[in-house]
Amino acid sequence: MAWRVRRDTAEQVGQEAAPDPGAGPAGPTWPRGARVAAMLVAFVFMVGFAVVLARLTLEPSLASERLTHSNLRPGDSIRQYLAQPAFRDTVKQLGGNIALGVPFGLLLPVLAPRARGLLRVVAATAVVMTLVELVQGALITGRAFDVDDVILNSTGALLGYLLLGRRLGRAVHPRRRHWWHRFTRRAA
Repeated sequence: MAWRVRRDTAEQVGQEAAPDPGAGPAGPTWPRGARVAAMLVAFVFMVGFAVVLARLTLEPSLASERLTHSNLRPGDSIRQYLAQPAFRDTVKQLGGNIALGVPFGLLLPVLAPRARGLLRVVAATAVVMTLVELVQGALITGRAFDVDDVILNSTGALLGYLLLGRRLGRAVHPRRRHWWHRFTRRAA
């Protein structure tokens, strides 16, 4: 483990610098107040996102009632959207489903340190979106279950996590120093 070195004081005194107590294995940590504030902001955004998600996915669509059909075969809906001539509708459907997953990838690592990690974020998103799709298919008029929506939402969470969520999660919840790190410490 590489500790950050305080060069300014070490050079002045001519000694080897002491490890920076504010720097952990993942870099400098935020003050506790800033971490709590970041978590509160993420919580507010997640609640807002949940409201938007419910409005977009759980409201009846009477106009499309006769057009709905469930899709249990991965890739079928995606192929249908890509084959249609209306490019704008394709982008709206595919891009919209990907965009619905991005907030999961950004906010989950900040809100729940145990959910930090690529597979955990994608799995949590897949579970939540599967539940949304099941409710759509069973209870909402003009909506149907579509496995491709779950796949696209999970892809959005993956992109959100890779682009920014991983960094945000590590900044707010730095890795803890465990007892086995004593044996993996590298020379500074």
